[in-house]
Amino acid sequence: MKRLMMILLCLSIAVVALSPVCAQGGADAPVVEKSPAPAGPVDSLPLLEKAVAMDSTRFDDLYRLGVLYLDRDKADEAIKVLTKAHVLRPKDHRISVNLGVALDASGRPILAQGYYREALTLFPEDSVASCRLASSLYSQSKYAEATALLQDIIKQAPRAYCAYFTLGVAFADAGIYRDAVRMWRKVVELAPTSPEAISARESIDVLEKFINQ
Repeated sequence: MKRLMMILLCLSIAVVALSPVCAQGGADAPVVEKSPAPAGPVDSLPLLEKAVAMDSTRFDDLYRLGVLYLDRDKADEAIKVLTKAHVLRPKDHRISVNLGVALDASGRPILAQGYYREALTLFPEDSVASCRLASSLYSQSKYAEATALLQDIIKQAPRAYCAYFTLGVAFADAGIYRDAVRMWRKVVELAPTSPEAISARESIDVLEKFINQ
């Protein structure tokens, strides 16, 4: 049993903690701006690093570099540039959420939760910020608070697949396996190409093999 839960948590927590914010839960959800795809195999990271080194006052470059660092699992580097972006635009909730993601990834959940709450103050409908906050609380064993928040997210934004994903983790952790599978299937239904869906499929496979033993 412990080995099963370790496998499931390894499959799921990395997705919850490390991926940068993406669009969820409707038209009002925050969207990460992506640069146009390069014509050839050009690595945009050194280009953005050079641009920021030349001029660290350009918000868009700082924001894109921070998101790219998160994509590359470089949390400490992301914190540095996103903090600069936050100084330039303190009321941009996308920056607050991504700063929270980076801080969670670097092992500083209390600070991360402060930024998630800041994002929700700026944009209360941000289901991504709510999901990240719930995941962070859950990682600190604040299960009741996290679960209540996730259920509230689903009531307000029924297509917020991040909430179903994390609820699946909570159900699996509690030994409620069939409900965990049901939550993860909802993730696959709502966002089949998302990182959460990839992890959900793998978790479903592991859990169903265990259930059917």
